[in-house]
Amino acid sequence: MAKSQSSDRRTIDLLGNRIEFGVRQSSDATKPRIDVDIHGVTVTVPASADVRPTEVLRENAAWVIEKQRGFEKYRKEIPDRTFEAGETFPLLGTDRELVIEPARSHTITDASIRLRKSTVEQSTVKRVLENVYRREARDHFAERADHYAEQMGVAYEKIEIRNQRTKWGSCSTTGTISLNWRLMMAPPEVVDYVVVHELAHLREKNHDDEFWSLVAEYDPEYDAHAEWLNENSVRLIFTEDDL
Repeated sequence: MAKSQSSDRRTIDLLGNRIEFGVRQSSDATKPRIDVDIHGVTVTVPASADVRPTEVLRENAAWVIEKQRGFEKYRKEIPDRTFEAGETFPLLGTDRELVIEPARSHTITDASIRLRKSTVEQSTVKRVLENVYRREARDHFAERADHYAEQMGVAYEKIEIRNQRTKWGSCSTTGTISLNWRLMMAPPEVVDYVVVHELAHLREKNHDDEFWSLVAEYDPEYDAHAEWLNENSVRLIFTEDDL
């Protein structure tokens, strides 16, 4: 495990922009590294080297500013969800009205997501709604995985429903397919693309030509579906806890 030590946050002026950043010293680092993500800017420097983080940032000022502006734009596009009755939430690409009503169970219709009032009163709308999405995800992902696994001649071990911050899916060496439940907010063809992508790893481990040929065989429009996911991932953020 790397031995590292984080410092207090600092600020610097880069090309007329005041940037807040953190510094981390790492005994495993062999050269300085700048990380820019939705949470901010961090400079990692070798613990044994005399490196000035400010110089590293100034040498890469244009890149840092461009990356940070991209994340600032991304943050502004995050849906402002209030989790109140009457709000709409996407399910398999279709916006559905959130309804809270006395009922025996939660139900999904073509136009609505209907939550049982007594369950919401014992918890929160957000938590109950996430549980509904997870339930729907487990059923839908399993159905689509079984459908494509049979066509592709592969066998997976099991499906795990997860909430990875930066991944939509993964495939372990033991055959476990992990899928992000927030994919249930995407169009069904995009969900299918991720399922096919992960199942393809059961035959081709690397993203080489053989892998993409296999994906294309079962999803001829995979390029468009991957691009949709790349361009619209912000729409699949449930809350800022997902960042």
